[in-house]
Amino acid sequence: MNSWLHTSSNAFIVAFFLYCFSFIGYAVAVGGRRFSNRDPEAHAKRWSRIGFGLAVLGWIAHLVFFFTRWKGGGHIPTSNMYEFMTFLGMAIMFAFIIVNLIYRNALVGAFATPLVVIIIAYASVFPSDVQPLIPALNSIWLKIHVTTAAAGEAFFAVGFAAALVQLLRVVDFSRNDKAGKRAQRGVEGVLFFIIIVIGFLVSVFGFRAGGYEAEFKQEKFSIDQQGNEINSVQKVAYGLPPIVKPYNSETITMQPYLGIKEPLFEAPSWMNGVNAGRKLNTVIWSVISGLILYGIIRLVLRKPLAAAIHPYLDGIDPDDLDEISYRAIAIGFPVFTLGALIFAMIWAQIAWSRFWGWDPKEVWALITWLFYSAYLHLRLSRGWQGTRSAWLAVIGFIVVLFTLIGVNLVIAGLHSYAGVS
Repeated sequence: MNSWLHTSSNAFIVAFFLYCFSFIGYAVAVGGRRFSNRDPEAHAKRWSRIGFGLAVLGWIAHLVFFFTRWKGGGHIPTSNMYEFMTFLGMAIMFAFIIVNLIYRNALVGAFATPLVVIIIAYASVFPSDVQPLIPALNSIWLKIHVTTAAAGEAFFAVGFAAALVQLLRVVDFSRNDKAGKRAQRGVEGVLFFIIIVIGFLVSVFGFRAGGYEAEFKQEKFSIDQQGNEINSVQKVAYGLPPIVKPYNSETITMQPYLGIKEPLFEAPSWMNGVNAGRKLNTVIWSVISGLILYGIIRLVLRKPLAAAIHPYLDGIDPDDLDEISYRAIAIGFPVFTLGALIFAMIWAQIAWSRFWGWDPKEVWALITWLFYSAYLHLRLSRGWQGTRSAWLAVIGFIVVLFTLIGVNLVIAGLHSYAGVS
């Protein structure tokens, strides 16, 4: 292996574990507010400094990973899903460091660091081999468009973390009226969504560690320009047990699981792409794993997850969290506008001779931009602050995640990267 890439791989592992330790430090800081018998504030500040120091060290190791991979691969490492998601994780940590230096709020770190860990773990699902650039990506605009778009999304992520903490802090779990129950279900639903993402990672890495494999062949029929029928056979490999197999396919090999020797059903006819069935199968396993994981957590805690977190946030000023969330989004919005829209359209004109083509990723980037435009409008012109603003920040980042992950898993387009599992 190229020595630069070997160094890069080691730095990535170091960064991942430092981020994990940073989260532990922040978790101890938050827990100390409730369990410290002497000086809870001093305990929280001490462990917050430890958590922040570890986060900075992790980010430095992440930078080493980034630049050594760049040197070893010969191009900026943002050209595939693995590289983009690792860069996004690094950008989120940078955004958090900037915001934390301004506001010094430990609770944001307690939610921002696990978000980075999840994103890096998600990146590891994809092949990490350095791949040569295809002609369309061999452009200076790869550096400009992708890095600025990711930087804007990184500040949206920090705004999401602060907003989620704010909601967990202000929701009254003792209320039994309709509005109170709706707020409780909403916050719990956001946490459940995060558990679903974690469930996806657990299922992928779990079956990957077990060496699970299944393979199918799918017949495809098409018509050429002369009207002749073309029959081709494509193969697709699964890394997760096939609950659903590709449309119009036959099993080549399949390891039994839970006594099941054949897929339970076939993908619908409108999902006839070679990877469509595999992507649907991945989504199904994510939901199943998330439900199991969430059920285990509920059994252990004997209460909703949000209600279990809420008592640890006593004494935190929700107005500070509201300000952090707004400022982070206000910083990220113009950067995202430049990277995801303006620079993207310039590159599209150069690469594909058109500024806009209604590709799924382009459409969802526009939806993201419109959503955050509405957030800033309602915040500045209509005075939407507090809980309403926090909900918009949380929903906005869920839209970002769907743009980054959901579109890749569910919809095919020019921006689609390799599928998973």
